[in-house]
Amino acid sequence: METGRTERFPQLFGGMVALALALVLAALLGASAIKSARRAGDQIEVTGSAKKPIRSDYAVWRVSVAAQAPVLQDAYAEVTRHAQAVRQFLAQNGVADSAVTVRPVETSTVNRVTESGMTTPEVLGYRLSQTVEVRSADVNGMTALSERAAALITQGVPIQASSPEYLYTKLSDVRTQMLAEATEDARRRAEAVAKSAGAEIGAVRSARQGVFQITPRNSTEVSDYGINDVSSLEKDITAVVRVTFAVN
Repeated sequence: METGRTERFPQLFGGMVALALALVLAALLGASAIKSARRAGDQIEVTGSAKKPIRSDYAVWRVSVAAQAPVLQDAYAEVTRHAQAVRQFLAQNGVADSAVTVRPVETSTVNRVTESGMTTPEVLGYRLSQTVEVRSADVNGMTALSERAAALITQGVPIQASSPEYLYTKLSDVRTQMLAEATEDARRRAEAVAKSAGAEIGAVRSARQGVFQITPRNSTEVSDYGINDVSSLEKDITAVVRVTFAVN
């Protein structure tokens, strides 16, 4: 009996040593994995923004005229006369011919409709329309021009005039500067968050540009797809970036 116990003891001891080494190795590997995961996770993502007030520097104004008659030629003559009256109005108000574009005449048929609301193939007449478009960098002049358009109605010209569209043509000139300001804003935000946790901000790991928002002055409206306001003369441009910083 004593001899059997003596022979099994080295085997048992060797197995315990192997198990202990395996446990130590597993612990070291686990600690290394945890440390690596922690290093990979030592980062912070913040959103930065920059806003710039602008004034529109270009305007587009459209005026449409229409005419309807049983005979196509009569409708065409009438719509042509109305479009000519619009051209004369623009010339009298100092608009150069180079700023005016006359769109092609659009034609549609007027079909008879039954009492039950069914449209029949019978043609009662023709409806023609034409749009005159004015483009100019004189945004104040375009605003005043649109306000005086009611004079055409008093002359018997059946116009449909839209409000001017106000555009900003220098967005590409300010884009780079605004992105830099938005990135700096993101850094300040990240530093504030890191400081509260007793850490410091390191290098930029990634940066993503968001959409530009062009909104009426002092508007709080935002959209994931971006906004390009054309109704306001005075606007704000907002640039947004999402930046990921390393945390030391």
